[in-house]
Amino acid sequence: MKKLVFLAASLIFAAASCWAQEHSTVRVPTPFVEGSAPVTLEMVIYRPEGAGPFPTVVFNHGSTGIGNDPALFKDTWAPERLARWFTQRGWLVAFPQRRGRGQSDGLYDEGFTPKREHYSCDPVLSLAGFDHALADLDAAVAWLQKNPDVDTKRMEIAGYSRGGILAIAYAGTRPGVFQGVINFVGGWMSDQCPDNTADAINPVSFRRGAAFPRPTLWLYGEKDSFYAVAHSRKNFEAFTTAGGKGTFETFALEPGVNGHMLVAQQGLWGPAVEAYLAK
Repeated sequence: MKKLVFLAASLIFAAASCWAQEHSTVRVPTPFVEGSAPVTLEMVIYRPEGAGPFPTVVFNHGSTGIGNDPALFKDTWAPERLARWFTQRGWLVAFPQRRGRGQSDGLYDEGFTPKREHYSCDPVLSLAGFDHALADLDAAVAWLQKNPDVDTKRMEIAGYSRGGILAIAYAGTRPGVFQGVINFVGGWMSDQCPDNTADAINPVSFRRGAAFPRPTLWLYGEKDSFYAVAHSRKNFEAFTTAGGKGTFETFALEPGVNGHMLVAQQGLWGPAVEAYLAK
């Protein structure tokens, strides 16, 4: 009996290992110095099977809720299941962690209140934090462009929540780098900000991406606790009015599931993303 139990356990472990997605973690140099120390960023890379170079997706993480729990800043966001969806289709996936996030060096400074109690709804502070994030993404993209595994002629940029709006803005302000953009429930500050101050943050930032010449893909979940669909549609209208191109799609998640968690629902968005990547 013990041998049978051991064999069963071994088979379970072997099956789990077969499903484990191989990945590597690299340190990305930046031009930033804090104190007297150079700042490097953590980036997690999932590589598909076979020989490169590979088409590549740069996938950007979001925030940490309302920004009031510093312990969450050190969590590295590089979901294996999400990466596997892309690598199974031949895409390399890179998850850069911005300054102060995950195991990246530096101060996490993406638009906090003066005492750093939480993210700020003040447009001046919030938009300064947005620029801080764009600069981190510059360093990550520059490193990837020198990586022999990356096909620089087939690069997409994507992101979740804050990463989604960053992806749109980055593609428009750094022309010629990416061939496509996928925005999962993107926004910088929640539409729950008092006095509608999010309307002076999110549309302004999305409009920065309007110069991107190709179609973009915007994916949103209904009943999102951070960005109501009506607010996100207004952001999309601001983007297209400024000249941006794209498709806006919404999805109904299971009852009781926050629409902001759409990125984890591959069965919902998979066909739309697959069709977009095929173009």
